[in-house]
Amino acid sequence: MSAFHTFLARYTEEAYALMRVVVPFLYLCHGLQKLFGVLGGMNGHAVWGGPPIFVAAGLIEVPMGILMMLGLFTTPAALLASAEMVVAYFKAHAPQGFWPILNQGELAVTFCFVFLYVACRGPGIWSLDGLRRK
Repeated sequence: MSAFHTFLARYTEEAYALMRVVVPFLYLCHGLQKLFGVLGGMNGHAVWGGPPIFVAAGLIEVPMGILMMLGLFTTPAALLASAEMVVAYFKAHAPQGFWPILNQGELAVTFCFVFLYVACRGPGIWSLDGLRRK
C-alpha cells in the first residue's frame, strides 16, 4: 500500500459521508427542476399537470434526495431512489440505444449504482440515522 493511499484511507468515513450528501443533492436538483421548474428545468416550467411520470419522478427525487442528504431513513430512501433510476433509464434512455453514453443515460446509471451502494452501506457518520441509534 502506498503512503498516499495510507494517508487517504484515514478519511474513508468522511469521504463516504460527503458522497452521501453531495450526490443526493445533485439528484434533488433534478427533482426541483421537474416539480418547480427551477435550475433551468423543463423550459422554466414545473411539470404539475404535465406527464405523470415526470411528476412521479419529481415526487421521489425531492424527498429521497433530502432524506439521503440528512442521513435519515437512508437505506429505504436510497433503495427507492436507485429503483427510480432503473425505471428512468429503461423508460427514457434505453429506447434511444444500447450505450448509456450515447443515449444520455449515464447519469441515471451512475445515480442508480451510487444509491444502491448507499442502501447497502447505510448512513455512515454525520447522519441523523446515526444520532437516532445513540
